[in-house]
Amino acid sequence: MTEKLVIIDTDCGIDDAQALMMALAAPNVQILGLTCVHGNTSVENVCQNVLRVLSVCEREGIPVFRGAAGPLIGASNPSSDHFGGDGLGDVIEDRDPQWEKKIQREHAASAMIRLVSENQKQVSLVALGPLTNLALAVRLDPGFPQKLRDLYIMGGNMEGKGNVTLCSEFNFAMDPESAYVVLEEYLCPTYIASWEYACRNPLTWEFFEELINQDFAAARFMKLITSKCWAYSKEAMKTKRDVYFGPGFVSYDSYAMAACIDSSVVTDSITCPVRVELQGALGRGMMVLDRINALKKNHCVTVMTTCDLVKFGRLLMESLRQPCKR
Repeated sequence: MTEKLVIIDTDCGIDDAQALMMALAAPNVQILGLTCVHGNTSVENVCQNVLRVLSVCEREGIPVFRGAAGPLIGASNPSSDHFGGDGLGDVIEDRDPQWEKKIQREHAASAMIRLVSENQKQVSLVALGPLTNLALAVRLDPGFPQKLRDLYIMGGNMEGKGNVTLCSEFNFAMDPESAYVVLEEYLCPTYIASWEYACRNPLTWEFFEELINQDFAAARFMKLITSKCWAYSKEAMKTKRDVYFGPGFVSYDSYAMAACIDSSVVTDSITCPVRVELQGALGRGMMVLDRINALKKNHCVTVMTTCDLVKFGRLLMESLRQPCKR
């Protein structure tokens, strides 16, 4: 199997951690760098969370870069408490006081540009958080997107059903301007795992129990960080997500990562132009699918709709059978 070069941009909460471990366990993936962005928690916490995941998986050699601490314009939005104040369920007590020394000095956006320029048309960029670092990268180097092999995004919504505002999904709502810039200016092949895609392709809670109770270091870590988090409570999620989509365990960011690792995980999709709404009082941050070509855009993206849950579940199971030394 041909090795894929990957950069992962993350606002490392619990589902990001799961997605990172999926990439770390994949034999066909070489991670060139991990770039950190605000989102689920502060960018400082994100950096520490990424370092923690790498430590659990014994992969500390992968460089980690600190990026944007807030959106492209305007004041910073308060971070979500969906995964706890620190992004990993508020259960980790032994924080590393030396963590800043382990972060690269280079800014995340500059690191993206450099790593991709050194490996043109070979790097897949996987964006799991707000798209601020990606917007900064294209502002610093307008030719950056055309140097990418492809782009995978977890974010956006297809039907105006929001999870933090009435009509928008969290990652896009946290920085609508950056989401707009990326979906207008990144003309490389682009694949989007929307909120609806994740929610409509859930796994069972019985699968989740089997997943976190494997006798491996990574599984024990995942069991710890989900232990007190309401987002991983079967009962709590009945009132939060089932209003629209029905019951089940959903590891949101893992859907985008799985598509990057194995494209056959995605069994159906929509290909069309998209645009992010910036002006609407209710719709700001909402992703609009242009299925009638009203926008007259030349660039289309692939919006995932259906997932092979057997293959997806297998990737999740393998992701927690770590450490996987290299």
